[in-house]
Amino acid sequence: MDNTVVKSFTPQQLKAIRGAINIREWRTHSVDFRPTLALPFIPWNFYVVFLFGVNQRALSTTEKCIAAAMFLLIIFITGMTLFGLVFLTLYLFKSWLGIDIFPENSLGLWDEFKRFFD
Repeated sequence: MDNTVVKSFTPQQLKAIRGAINIREWRTHSVDFRPTLALPFIPWNFYVVFLFGVNQRALSTTEKCIAAAMFLLIIFITGMTLFGLVFLTLYLFKSWLGIDIFPENSLGLWDEFKRFFD
C-alpha cells in the first residue's frame, strides 16, 4: 500500500483494519489448542484446531433446537447411567444380605462380584 494512503487513515480506521486482519485479537478461548502435524514421508503438514470457550454469537433457530436436543440427550444418558448404578448397588446390597426375592432366579451378578474380589 502506498505511504500516502497509509497516512490518510484515521486511528479508528487503522484499529478497524488491524482488528479485521488479526481475528484472534477479539477471540479469547478458555482452551486454544492448535498443533501442526508433520508426518514423515508425506509432503503436506496438517493442523488440528481444538477450541473451547463461551459462544458469544446469537444462535439460529436450528442451532437452538439442536442445543436443546443435545441437552435433553445428555440429561437422559446421565439419568439412565445413575439409575443403572443405583439399581446395581441395591441389587448387590440385597444379594449381600442374602435376600432372595425370586427363588431359583438370579442375574448372577453377586457371584461375579464375589469372584472378582476372590
